[in-house]
Amino acid sequence: MQVWPGEAYPLGATYDGAGTNFAVFTEAADRVELCLLHDDGSETAVELRESDAFVRHAYLPGVMPGQRYGFRVHGPYDPGRGLRCNAAKLLLDPYAKAVSGSVDWGEEVYGYHFGAPDKRNDLDSAPHTMTSVVINPYFDWGDDRRPRTEYHHTVIYEAHVKGLTMRHPGLPGELRGTYAGLAHPAVIEHLTGLGVTALELMPVHQFVNDHRLADLGLSNYWGYNTIGFFAPHNAYASWGDRGQQVLEFKSAVRALHEAGIEVVLDVVYNHTAEGNHLGPTLSFRGIDNPGYYRLADDPRHYTDTTGTGNSLLMRSPHVLQMIMDSLRYWVLDMHVDGFRFDLAATLARQFHEVDRLSSFFDLVQQDPVVSQVKLIAEPWDVGEGGYQVGNFPPLWTEWNGKYRDTVRDLWRGEPRALAEFASRLTGSSDLYQDDGRRPLASINFVTCHDGFTLHDLVSYDAKHNEANGEDNRDGESHNRSWNCGVEGASDDPAVLELRARQMRNFAATLMLSQGVPMLSHGDEFARTQRGNNNAYCQDNELSWVRWPEDRHELLDFVRSMVWLRKDHPVLRRRRFFHGRPVEGTRDELSDIAWFTPEGREMTQRDWETARASALTVFLNGSAISEPGPRGERVVDDSFLLMFNASPGTLDFVVPVGHGRQWRIAVDTSRTEGVPPDPGPRVAAGDRLTLPDRSLAVLQRPA
Repeated sequence: MQVWPGEAYPLGATYDGAGTNFAVFTEAADRVELCLLHDDGSETAVELRESDAFVRHAYLPGVMPGQRYGFRVHGPYDPGRGLRCNAAKLLLDPYAKAVSGSVDWGEEVYGYHFGAPDKRNDLDSAPHTMTSVVINPYFDWGDDRRPRTEYHHTVIYEAHVKGLTMRHPGLPGELRGTYAGLAHPAVIEHLTGLGVTALELMPVHQFVNDHRLADLGLSNYWGYNTIGFFAPHNAYASWGDRGQQVLEFKSAVRALHEAGIEVVLDVVYNHTAEGNHLGPTLSFRGIDNPGYYRLADDPRHYTDTTGTGNSLLMRSPHVLQMIMDSLRYWVLDMHVDGFRFDLAATLARQFHEVDRLSSFFDLVQQDPVVSQVKLIAEPWDVGEGGYQVGNFPPLWTEWNGKYRDTVRDLWRGEPRALAEFASRLTGSSDLYQDDGRRPLASINFVTCHDGFTLHDLVSYDAKHNEANGEDNRDGESHNRSWNCGVEGASDDPAVLELRARQMRNFAATLMLSQGVPMLSHGDEFARTQRGNNNAYCQDNELSWVRWPEDRHELLDFVRSMVWLRKDHPVLRRRRFFHGRPVEGTRDELSDIAWFTPEGREMTQRDWETARASALTVFLNGSAISEPGPRGERVVDDSFLLMFNASPGTLDFVVPVGHGRQWRIAVDTSRTEGVPPDPGPRVAAGDRLTLPDRSLAVLQRPA
């Protein structure tokens, strides 16, 4: 076999049409072997003799796409110094664009012997682990164009590739649970009909089903256990894992773009699947343990701010380079439109404290590619000081956990929730205005993959995670949920009606709030996980979306609310409300006003009343301060939002002086939620009776 010197950049395996260049960074190694794996179980080892700035490299003519490979790293094995090189372990390329196979959990994939964690294990891991794959980078994107949907037009739909498609009756069996299933017209038609503009996919980077779950007969369904930051997860491919997964993922992105839907990836750059000091040696640990991981004061152990056993070393230039290279690859080569960063506070931990000006954010800010796509932070981790909602840099948007908590508290009847609810409804200016951000920095959600589904939020007071094998100890215990009087399944018509009304309340509130709404897959037709609020290990019908066979009333209502928001710019403003008349507009009314149910303006005492749980909000469509895309004045209908989160029926007086005639556009006390068009009419001064825990939307033409 010919071996040419090759190049130190780019890292990974790069096919050029005639052969493949291989390059890997390791400062810990004495010697590195590239191992080409053959289908008969044999391997050909090629030593990477060339080294530039700790990057070992070589070019192999004739090595083609589909070739499986790995690295064997020779060097010191001294856990007391944080060094864990072991040439008996076949290691994944950190830059692998595709991964073949899965891990066969045995002692062979560990660097130590079970029962003797300080004793080096020289069993060969090659027959028991995953392998890297050389891919063909060429793909016919045709006339693919990114939708580039502005945030004020964005509706996000969080989904799991397998969970969304596994039970869809319109998909052929071989496409269920796959990237190709996402691209099927039946799925795309549902998303476009619902009004979705961005599909936020739970992790599709190559991940590992960890040993403990495999022993329990479970699996890491959610996928927050990454081992390959460049490779699409091979189990979601319908027709092979020798690079076919890359082509299938690209085809799905192209199809979604054709429908005007952006693709946002949930990415996990805070840790890897290798776990703590007792975890397997699959890639980074064996290549350069102290170069990739944040080690504790005792280098045998890891600093863990993620709850997974390890954290990547965010002050290492090589780790930062890998993350930025990964992000650019997914944007430039895979055409994705943005990222949601799992446990993003860990990315800000350059040393110990969370630092919003850490190197990672500096790099993102100045990067001409990554800075131009959607960047969404999950603004917390499990480390000290890790809850950072509202504290990310101006370029970023954030999952607004305070929005979720406050909206849940209001509708379940918690005292003193009204004032904070007003802030969350109007875009959380207390969190985002001071640093120059706008309401669109707030990604609003009531439910997501983590926690109760919308159905379970109104059906369970307590978690029911027994199926996870941890005696119901896992998962959040404080869910801010309310079961409407009966825990779990019920056949009581009054309970079922109340639960349906509460789901309509949550869906309507989400779409009436300033900011960017995010729906969780299946909530539009009341998906249940039977009270399991931590279904990360449930790759089965408990987690998969059960698509309704007939028309579903909640789906119709959610769709109506999404399109109401899309049709009215006053419901998705780009700037915060002023709380006063806006200069240059045609009336002298404030752009927003707050009223008690009796129709008088709210006072400070009204806000502070402990049991206050009802109010009316006036949104003035004639006082929108931000111009349209060509500088034109934006004028919209005006709205009255009436919220009755109290346990009793209330009469609401339509405020006088803010419009004479209104029509009822939304009424969650009705089964369908939306009155027949044009809807009942009411006049200023009229009384409108709202049943307990319901809301109404009144609309006045511009």
